[in-house]
Amino acid sequence: MKQPALIIIKPDAIRKKIVGNVMTKFAQTGLEIVAIRIVKMTRDIAEEHYIHLKNEPFFEELVKYFCGQYHSEKKLITIIYYGEEAIRKCRKMAGATNPEEADPESIRGSYGRITTAGLYENVVHVSSDKKEAEREIKLWFEPEDITGDLYPTKIKIIKTHKKKVWA
Repeated sequence: MKQPALIIIKPDAIRKKIVGNVMTKFAQTGLEIVAIRIVKMTRDIAEEHYIHLKNEPFFEELVKYFCGQYHSEKKLITIIYYGEEAIRKCRKMAGATNPEEADPESIRGSYGRITTAGLYENVVHVSSDKKEAEREIKLWFEPEDITGDLYPTKIKIIKTHKKKVWA
């Protein structure tokens, strides 16, 4: 079954300048990129992304890491891959969350690490399942950012809308 998967290339990967290597690994899945963005991070969006981990003791450190506070990189790269079993294929290519448990050929096994403070710097995020993929994709992308129709949309007229435009 064709499905989308959200991939987020995290600040440690950007800082290490391994974005190309990471994307090359994901290209091996044979999936299609249907959207890609470089995103300036905010604490609000990091907290919303990891809302399901809000009560975990590592939540604060995770948000700081995601916001780039440990790597001087305040941006992420968000990518939607689409195709047959995209989530399974991307999760396999990413490897286990703990870089020490990840297959050495996987992205996290190749490029991840655990800091002396115990923080997993695992290079990428991958949607865990179809429900999470939909929630995450709708958090990070607008329908017009995506080259296909992944989910139902509607037209909404917004009368008081401020938007930053070119001067």
